[in-house]
Amino acid sequence: MTNSSKLGLDRRDFLNLGLAVGAFAVAAPLGGGTAVKGTLKLEELSLAELQTGLASGRWTARALVLGYLARIRSLDQSGPRLRAVIELNPDAMAIAAALDRERKEKGPRGPLHGIPVLIKDNIDTADKMHTTAGSLALMEAPTPRADAFVVQRLREAGAVILGKANLSEWANFRGKGSTSGWSGRGGLTRNPYALDRNPSGSSSGSAVAVAASLCAAAVGTETDGSIVSPSNACGIVGLKPTLGLVSRSGIIPIAHNQDTAGPMGRTVRDVAMLLGAMVGPDPKDSATESSRGKAVEDYTRFLDRAGLKGARLGVVRSFMGPNPHLAKAFTAALEAIKAAGAELIDPIEMSTSAYDDAEFEVLLYEFKTDLNAYLMARGGAVKDLDALIAFNKLHADPELVYFGQQTLQQANGKGPLTEPAYLKALDICRRLSQAEGIDAVMNKHKLDALLAPTGNPADVTDLVNGGGGGGSCSSPAAVAGYPHLTVPMGFAFGLPMGLSFWGRPWSERMLLNLGFGFEQITLARRPPLFYPTVKIG
Repeated sequence: MTNSSKLGLDRRDFLNLGLAVGAFAVAAPLGGGTAVKGTLKLEELSLAELQTGLASGRWTARALVLGYLARIRSLDQSGPRLRAVIELNPDAMAIAAALDRERKEKGPRGPLHGIPVLIKDNIDTADKMHTTAGSLALMEAPTPRADAFVVQRLREAGAVILGKANLSEWANFRGKGSTSGWSGRGGLTRNPYALDRNPSGSSSGSAVAVAASLCAAAVGTETDGSIVSPSNACGIVGLKPTLGLVSRSGIIPIAHNQDTAGPMGRTVRDVAMLLGAMVGPDPKDSATESSRGKAVEDYTRFLDRAGLKGARLGVVRSFMGPNPHLAKAFTAALEAIKAAGAELIDPIEMSTSAYDDAEFEVLLYEFKTDLNAYLMARGGAVKDLDALIAFNKLHADPELVYFGQQTLQQANGKGPLTEPAYLKALDICRRLSQAEGIDAVMNKHKLDALLAPTGNPADVTDLVNGGGGGGSCSSPAAVAGYPHLTVPMGFAFGLPMGLSFWGRPWSERMLLNLGFGFEQITLARRPPLFYPTVKIG
């Protein structure tokens, strides 16, 4: 158990952590002596509900931080041992207390004022926490000189950065046979719906923490599937934004043509609220210049319970696979969408087979260039891929116990981004995923968005053989740099499955509205019950 000094708690606060009882409710008094009126039960509370309680004085930001720390202690560090949180912010209590004072003196900054949020451990924070991408190689690296732009935006909005979430090490771009949700630093994150099942990756900790209400919401990152796939496996809402809507500066990279951070929450409205606080042009990321005039601060104003009515949606079945339980849930979802007034164009043909190899080639080239630049600027002993590969060999136990680093070695063998092989692969990806892919299909059928099942129910975790992705329809939008929203769709033997909405670039407001309409007519999300194994029959 992390001790009180590491949590940044005084003795009274630390003792109050023991007040987590029943369904992890926290009883008064909490947070600087301010009594909570009634019982603070954090499970499944939305951002709006949390903010209403803050505004009314029913609880304080400090009480919320203490309450989430109690849930983390009960579910993440003991009990089911979800291992979603890799590190807690020792300044979280002090930050929350300062925000409570500010609320009294000046009023709230906005809808995130005093709201505890977790961020993935590949996002820089210039504070007392580490930023490691789950690797022991960066544990001794200097603290980043500045917050990542997305962290800066969240702090400005009044969010409390509660800590860092575990992830698939190096965002699952290290070697063959990797297991999603495992990192050398954080260990194995477990799916809260069935502890023997995989949470998928690479934003595994962010997804599990949201699903289990260890935080109000979380930030993940995606190159191809790393937000939407764990959101699918863990029964939450996840949004991979258009490339350039959210800044990439200060985020440990894989590839600049596909990397983005994105919001993860239990409801579409929560994701919309978090997204509004994350967007904005960043002088350090030229791609965000394209977001001027397209990004908005309040995406919730586009949400309509009748959002599906009149929408023209293309149904992509090619990513379904043979799972009969997924097919049954998808069929039920389509029937509900049609009953809500949407027009379905079914089927729409789409495949990524023509550019799968080209995508991997682009990722290898850009990973070497982008990661070397990040490591050199960060400083410390590990300054490039050569040094990282050497570190892993020297520390093979624990870093290389379960799988290798072939991907790092492949990337290290690539040349500069001027090489013809890279330029050809990049052209193939852009052309086939955009103009001849999503754009062509949507133009031909005059579509508002595309629909597909996000992925299969969660796989059984297997550290010996690796895996755990569970399949995903993420590649078309990921390679194109277009937005992708997943919303809970249903369950198979207690395991969640999501429904994906893809769209044109900068169509987040459309996708969120469609997802909200679907969410409201189905109310498919259910909180996890922390079963140790899947219950069948």
